[in-house]
Amino acid sequence: MKVKDLALKDGFEVINEGDFDREITGAYCCDLLSWVMGRAPAGSAWLTVMGNMNAVAVAVLADISVIILAESAAVDQPAIAKAMQQGVNILKTSKPAFESALLIHECLS
Repeated sequence: MKVKDLALKDGFEVINEGDFDREITGAYCCDLLSWVMGRAPAGSAWLTVMGNMNAVAVAVLADISVIILAESAAVDQPAIAKAMQQGVNILKTSKPAFESALLIHECLS
């Protein structure tokens, strides 16, 4: 599944469109940035409530396909600017991280 396919699903809002043709290989849920840097598989859809510039930097370092802000978490303007500059995809949903991860898993299965 590509990021653009997920973005079209009900309940997702596009915050930043980077490379919407990137493949999503799985879902990863975590809010501890250092943990994500060391453990998130490349190509993952990262579900978090961290909507700051550091999250964008971690997404670049970990080669994340898309950051998904769960539970309507806010994203600040510097993070959006950095995501635009780095080509990082960001989506937002009101759903909890688990429900979104489950949806991604079902779409990939």
